[in-house]
Order: sequence, then C-alpha cells, then structure tokens
Amino acid sequence: MKTAAAALLFVQLALATAVPKLETKISYDGYKAFRIKTDHNTAAIESELSRLSVVPLNLDTDKHIDIAVAPQDVAAFEALKFTTDVMHEDLGADITKEAVFAPYEVTAQAIPSLTWFNSYHAYADHVKFFSDLSAAFPQNSEIFNVGTSSQGRNIFGIHLWGSGGKGSKPAVYFHGSVHAREWITGKVVEYLTYQLLTQYGNNTEIKTALDKYDFYIIPFVNPDGFVYTQTNNRLWRKNRQTRSGASCVGTDMNRNWPYKWEVAGGASTNPCDETYKGAAGGDTPEIKALMAFTETLTNGKGIKLFIDWHSYGHYILIPYGYNCAAKAPNHARQLSLAQGLSTRIAQSYGTRFTTGQACAALYATTGDSTDYLTDVAKAEFAWTIELRPGSSASNGFVLPAAQILPSSIEQWEGLKYLLANV
Repeated sequence: MKTAAAALLFVQLALATAVPKLETKISYDGYKAFRIKTDHNTAAIESELSRLSVVPLNLDTDKHIDIAVAPQDVAAFEALKFTTDVMHEDLGADITKEAVFAPYEVTAQAIPSLTWFNSYHAYADHVKFFSDLSAAFPQNSEIFNVGTSSQGRNIFGIHLWGSGGKGSKPAVYFHGSVHAREWITGKVVEYLTYQLLTQYGNNTEIKTALDKYDFYIIPFVNPDGFVYTQTNNRLWRKNRQTRSGASCVGTDMNRNWPYKWEVAGGASTNPCDETYKGAAGGDTPEIKALMAFTETLTNGKGIKLFIDWHSYGHYILIPYGYNCAAKAPNHARQLSLAQGLSTRIAQSYGTRFTTGQACAALYATTGDSTDYLTDVAKAEFAWTIELRPGSSASNGFVLPAAQILPSSIEQWEGLKYLLANV
C-alpha cells in the first residue's frame, strides 16, 4: 500500500514540475471587484459593461453580476452609478495573500497535521497530503487512479472502507476541483476525508458510516486546470485541453458529461466561453476516465450518494439541471434530505444554504455530472453543493484562508447528518 502511494506521489510531483509554462502569468493587480445588483435587468447592465475591460466572475446573473474591473476602467465603471458592493478593493493583492502557503507538516504519528487547513497549498503538496493520509491508515484506505488528464497528470482518488473489506458496500462518491479556480472545494473534500479516516477508530457515528459505505473521493477532477490557476491565471475555470481549429483552450467538464449534452440552453458551443461543452459529449479525457470509473461503481454495489463540490453561492442542488420541469423519481425525498442538510450546516456558524432543483434554484445546465449520475449511473442521490461565499458575501473564488476551516467544519457536520439519514 505504501509502495503504491509513494509511486503515485513520484509521478504526480514529476508532472507538476515538468509541464512547461507556455504563457505569461496573468496579473489582477489593481483590479477592483464588484457585485452589481441587477433587479432582473441583466441585459441593460451587460450592455454598459461591454464598453469596459472587465472579467466576469459568476454565471447566475439574474439577481447580481460579479465582475472584476481593470484598473484603467474603475473610474468609468463607478461613474455608471450601479448599485454595488465591493468584493475586492484590489483583487491582485488578495490573490497574493491567498498564495502565501503554510509549510506542509505531519504529526509524530505520520498523519498530516491539522495546520494543513490554515492555508491553501501547491498542487504537489495536495498529492503528498493524500499519499501520507492513506499510508497512515492502510487498513482502511488506498490511493487509486481513474485515468490521465489532457496534459498527462494522474486523476487520483482515495478509497475508504470499514468492516467487510474494500468494495463490499454501496458507494459514497465525491468530486472536487472540477472547476479549477474553486480552491475551497479541494480543501473541504480533504477535511471530510481526514475526519472520516482519523475518527473511524474512536467515533461510533463515523464507524457506523464507514462500515455501511465505501467512499470514493476524487479531490482534483481537473488537475491541469488547478495547476494552471497556481502558475498562470488564478481565475481559470476549464480544463487545459487544446482542440484542432480552435484558438481558445479548455472545456467545461461539468458541461461535457454525455447525458442531455445535446439539449440547448445549458452550455455554450463557443470554445472561448467559460461553459464550452466540447465538440461531443464525453470528449474530454477527464470525463472519459470518470465515466469508466463511475460505471465500475454502478456495476459493483451501486452508488448511494454522489456529491459534486463547487463554489460559490451557498446552494444544495438536486436533479435536474437540463430541464426546470423535470424531477427525479425520488424528488420529494431528495428535497427533504437537502433541507435537513441545510439546517444542520447552519448550526455551526449560521451559514444558510438554499436548497432546490438545480435548474430552477440556480440556472440551466446540460451535460452536468449530477444529471448523468442520476439517470445513467443510477445514483440514489446525486447533488451539487456550492460552498462559500454566499450570494450576499464578498470574495468570490478568492476566499481568504481563514474561511477554510469554517467552510470545512460546517460541511462535516452536514455530512454526518446526511450519512445517518440516506
């Protein structure tokens, strides 16, 4: 077990440093980020913004538009007199603060230290975190690989199990870091993994959950994109796939699953757009690999619960995304559980999560993971959770490191409720 983990770590560290940096690092120094209240008048505001140099930060623009304004256009933007809140006085300065990574430490028992959750970290350290965590609990965990990314990085995961041995129970299945800039998702998934493993031996509630389910956790579905956010562009979203005939790079992997992919309105056909869905459903190497792995879970003991972790907005979204009128057969049960989860999350810090059917509660999406997991992979529950910050808060994707632990703790409390009730 330790040998396999060490071999994986070696490959990952090599790839993290070997991929050449072909582009200049994008600076957001001096960019001022705003949240604009739209009052459902989005088109008129977007028309005004089209004259300025701005970077869009959110897709759900009906109630508000989040943007970063280039330094030379800040005065012109403020002259428009929109109703706004400031998200970042200087986005570049906040990115610089966020990138002050604390050293990676382990305890005397060779377990990663909880200080890990005091800051963000470089990708190579994330790989080492999982390698060390699994090596410390070889009787209950192992590292696995589902395939390789566009740039050749391993898409790795960690498998956790309890009594009965590995692969003997229905699956609880997590994805993190699908969208590269959503750094908080990787940290929350790491915290959940850490707590499940370290508490298994001394917490009856956790032992019951781990004895009842096999956990398959893939913390970096989009490793290339995540590395790119740390080397070139902090706000990058997509994978790093290049396509013949297209000058723009990347596909939105949460629009590339081959279920309802062809439905219009929930993704873009323009390779330069943030929600570009690809030339065909499942044509990214990452999604191909994930489809094959997901099929093994379906054909094994089945999938009880799937959660795709994203940020931001404070949402717990149940199927479906492709059609606002479509409902899963167990819609009422899913909604009830989601509402219970929201209540439990709020008990830690008062954080309120909106629950609802994805298309109606947020916006339409096609070719997304939860629709695929529901109807193709036959997961009993398949959700998207949009983490901090919420719709009334600042920060967006560049969430201060001080919010890592609160974000993780409230989700851990919620997960314990969920595992006891699904």
